[in-house]
Amino acid sequence: MKKLMILFLVLVIWSCEEKKVPKQLETGTYRAVLNVQDGEELPFIFDVESKDKLKLYNAEEIIEVNEIDYLNDSVYIHLPVFKDFIVAKISNEESLSGYYINPDRNRKVPFRAEGHENKRFYIKSQPTQNVSGVWETVFSKGIAEDEYIAKGIFKQTGDKVTGTFRTTTGDYRFLEGVMDGDEMRLSTFDGAHAFLFRAKVSDSTLEGIFYSGNHWKEPFVAKRNEAYELPNANDLTFLKDGYEKLEFSFPDENGTMISLNDERFNNKVVIVQIMGTWCPNCLDESKYYTKFYQANKGKDVEIVALAFEYAKTEDKAFNNIARLRDKLEIEYPILLAQFGDSDKSKAQEKLPMLNHILSYPTSIFIDKTGKVRKIHTGFNGPATGEKYVEFKDEFEDFISELLEE
Repeated sequence: MKKLMILFLVLVIWSCEEKKVPKQLETGTYRAVLNVQDGEELPFIFDVESKDKLKLYNAEEIIEVNEIDYLNDSVYIHLPVFKDFIVAKISNEESLSGYYINPDRNRKVPFRAEGHENKRFYIKSQPTQNVSGVWETVFSKGIAEDEYIAKGIFKQTGDKVTGTFRTTTGDYRFLEGVMDGDEMRLSTFDGAHAFLFRAKVSDSTLEGIFYSGNHWKEPFVAKRNEAYELPNANDLTFLKDGYEKLEFSFPDENGTMISLNDERFNNKVVIVQIMGTWCPNCLDESKYYTKFYQANKGKDVEIVALAFEYAKTEDKAFNNIARLRDKLEIEYPILLAQFGDSDKSKAQEKLPMLNHILSYPTSIFIDKTGKVRKIHTGFNGPATGEKYVEFKDEFEDFISELLEE
């Protein structure tokens, strides 16, 4: 009888626990912090609009998040398109602590957030420098395999700084931050990448450190140069001697092998997009290509994407592709070119007619006869302002030329 009473009490307690209403996020503005290397903190701001909707902010960029789950005293914030998520304990309705997790790359970054906070960075002193303008930049200078060039483009109003770094492979998204005395601090968090830049600024030079999550950091230096331009993105990737055409055969989500010899591509202008579902610049490009494709269905133009995925299994890779396709409402085919690794040298082995794959994304333009006419490396996204507009104009003019031939 005693044992039955104990069992009864256990069941009652368990039943009460099951019926507890999980803690939920309170509406309002939160300041979030990711702990990166060297004791540095990467901040970003988000607004909770309801228990199942919030918005992330990076300068002019607004990212809507509407996949939020609760379990007991924890919240799971599934970031849009990408597989990354934040899991955090709700200490009270306006205090969170947990981790930002990238499951495909097995990365975990400590995370915390407090409500009623709307300042991205706190400053100690008024700015003594103005970083507005163009900066000729080198990352990892002198480190042979890691050195690369970039173009810093910034605008400063008071102590507020916005802008980005353009590289030969893409841009570092919408950066937002401050000038604190002679120190510039910028950050962005887009659901896939977490970037922090700190630099000492003089009238003509920058010297700083770039942090990517808690797994990577590198130095950078820059000098003012309003006339500085990066190499032409149309000259970096090309077909090897002896080749005029691109050839491949990769599966779609149904296991059907797709190639450029298929009837749907015959006598069409074709854009082949080399990309990955994990890549923010690819996401920006895919958004633009999706709108262009939907607006030009009646014309002889096709797009086909080749996805190079980090996901460890084919099923997971296709799940990532389906998530991207559904979120963006992509109507053109996305083929799985590689899974388990997105190493560019291995990717180039899948397309041996190219001199290299320098960047995700890369776009290959093919005319109606099947001849490769142009290869564009990287993508200048919305954060690059005028360069984004220039890319769209150049893209649409070139497609029109190919269609008229």
